[in-house]
Amino acid sequence: MTSTLTPQPVERAKPARTGAVARRRTRVLALPEARWAAAATVLFLLALPLQLTGAPAWTWGSLYALSYVTGGWEPGWEGLKALKDRTLDVDLLMVVAALGAAAIGQVMDGALLIVIFATSGALEALATARTADSVRGLLDLAPATATRLSPAGEEQTVPVEELEVGDTVLVRPGERVGADGRVLDGASEVDQATITGEPLPVAKEPGDEVFAGTLNGTGALRIRVERDASDSVIARIVRMVQEASETKAPTQLFIEKVEQRYSLGMVAATLAVFLVPLAFGAQLTDALLRAMTFMIVASPCAVVLATMPPLLSAIANAGRHGVLVKSAVVMERLGQVDAVALDKTGTLTEGSPRVTDVRPLPGSGLDEAELLTLAAAAERPSEHPLARAVVEAARERGLDLPDAHDFTSAPGVGVTAVVGGRTVAVGAPARLADDAVGTVAELEESGRTAVLVVVDGTPAGLLGVADRLRPEAATTVASLARLTGTAPVLLTGDNPRAAAHLAAEAGIDDVRAGLLPQDKLTAVKEMESAGRKVLVVGDGVNDAPALAAAHTGVAMGRAGSDLALETADAVIVRDELAAVPATVALSRRARRLVVQNLVIAGVFIAGLVVWDLAGDLPLPLGVAGHEGSTVLVGLNGLRLLREGAWQRAAAGADG
Repeated sequence: MTSTLTPQPVERAKPARTGAVARRRTRVLALPEARWAAAATVLFLLALPLQLTGAPAWTWGSLYALSYVTGGWEPGWEGLKALKDRTLDVDLLMVVAALGAAAIGQVMDGALLIVIFATSGALEALATARTADSVRGLLDLAPATATRLSPAGEEQTVPVEELEVGDTVLVRPGERVGADGRVLDGASEVDQATITGEPLPVAKEPGDEVFAGTLNGTGALRIRVERDASDSVIARIVRMVQEASETKAPTQLFIEKVEQRYSLGMVAATLAVFLVPLAFGAQLTDALLRAMTFMIVASPCAVVLATMPPLLSAIANAGRHGVLVKSAVVMERLGQVDAVALDKTGTLTEGSPRVTDVRPLPGSGLDEAELLTLAAAAERPSEHPLARAVVEAARERGLDLPDAHDFTSAPGVGVTAVVGGRTVAVGAPARLADDAVGTVAELEESGRTAVLVVVDGTPAGLLGVADRLRPEAATTVASLARLTGTAPVLLTGDNPRAAAHLAAEAGIDDVRAGLLPQDKLTAVKEMESAGRKVLVVGDGVNDAPALAAAHTGVAMGRAGSDLALETADAVIVRDELAAVPATVALSRRARRLVVQNLVIAGVFIAGLVVWDLAGDLPLPLGVAGHEGSTVLVGLNGLRLLREGAWQRAAAGADG
């Protein structure tokens, strides 16, 4: 199985409205691989109890036969097509081994092998389809239509594909921007987290750049189009995800890396075991029985189980602790990483602004509680993220908020309301007053957003607002540094000052700020080209190209965008950052068990093969030895299902 995306043509959807578009997801049973695998599994589960309870052979035998057909025809057909290209893959070998097992009476063993391979193929097909769904759906972030203004000022609703460079478009409050361009007139705050990852809306004035797919706030904007729809930042993100997925080297489990040699060697050896005795006068039945015994004892069932149970057990254990690892390949790759790149907003931080400082100005006559009460009362009618942070801070302190009257909001400036007979204005200090410059500079130097509170026309105090660092961020950074041998890198679209302050708190020295999605992608490619196997941890659309290009990508699940969740190889469902190093450590334990199991399987196969070739290995004993090795390596791999395995991995990650 691989974790790469099969590129498919991306077309813009044509929704009937410009609001939120329903996410389009491929249903599991819409995939033929999933339907065939489900049918094979159901038939196997129906046949097994009939066989074990002594039912007539024709009842369970026919069900097993149907399981062989439904689960094995597709890999068998693909294997036959591969033969035309002079290649022999393990899928075809598994089908042949299953048929060989059935030929000497081991019908259930062969059916189980068929079911395992059919299910793994279905999971791979589903992962690929879901990722392709998300890439196609990304363009839905941008509206299907835009309001174009003629030179005379007349409004015309047109598809965004018809917009040309130089056109003027009107973006009303609450609408998404239809094209990359520059503000000609108006003021507003624009939420562009999908592009830059900045946690707060950005004030936009004439001359400022805006991006397609970003969400306009409370003001109206007139924008001059500067890029075609096909060259917008959103469209380029789509292309970067596709290109990164297309060029990402396909990964393989250890057994798949020796697939060709093993397959050809086993086929040649089986034929030799059958033909050589015949050439020296052996009976046909004896030669066939020896060859079938050889095929059974040399078949890679134990090798397959040597690889899969540790990885699947690690996946199940990680899943119980809130980490969704999408395939065994991903679990294997997680243990190979030797460099880590972290996003800031929503990854190292909680992803939502919080009030960190309440500072009344000298002469205001207000204490912290009174200042916060007035600010929160004035901000309560507003939907701005900063306003929600102020109100939440007041509620956390148990403050009673009086009613506000005559509320007004000026985009890019702030809000004004009458609270308890006093006129309260809350907004950006640079726009409302020139006082308290030193305090403002102090807050901004520490990575906070400064908010000025003015009461009856006089500056009364300042609030500091910041996206709070996750409590486990510093510990996680240190754990990842120990596991990989190098300190993580911070890649963020936020401003350098805020990024540097937060990185210092988290213990990160290498900070790369102000990055657009293509810049993050370039940084990851540079690290990969230097021979590093990079783990990227992020949560937004702007992280998706880097997640796709990295050796392994992990998305934070709580606030992660659809594209990031689908592009990533693993998802931290519970949003616990400390789970990242624990999962890496668990992957390394799984890889060690894989090596142990391969040694055990190899010893058993070699011993049974030598016995069959040099002596006279009875078929029942050969089957018993083969199945015994399979059970042994399977049980060894299942050790990672235990709770203690996760605890030891987490402890190992913490040093």
